[in-house]
Amino acid sequence: MQKENNGILVATHLSQLLDFVTGFGGFIVPLVIWLTQKDEIHKMDEHGKSVINFQLSMLVYCILCIPLILFFGLGLLGFLVIAIFAAVFPVYNAIKASNGGQPYYPMSISFIK
Repeated sequence: MQKENNGILVATHLSQLLDFVTGFGGFIVPLVIWLTQKDEIHKMDEHGKSVINFQLSMLVYCILCIPLILFFGLGLLGFLVIAIFAAVFPVYNAIKASNGGQPYYPMSISFIK
């Protein structure tokens, strides 16, 4: 039987912000939380997949921005947009998770279904 624990769901979403604080961990910590808790916490599998898909999508977009720097600096603008998305949507989804809502990450590619 899975238990309801919105606090762990919120922590999973907010742990993505470790990239801004420590420079790393924004992918590893949510991955570990998801893999260890997906069978124990209600809705963790759905939220964890959303977080991991979002992190992988942001990585792909960052890689795509690198060659775009050569084209009038469009890659720099891309990095700025990615940074804003990476800061805003984990907080937005943490608030939704605390209220029992479904996660929503725009421009997220479904790597894990």
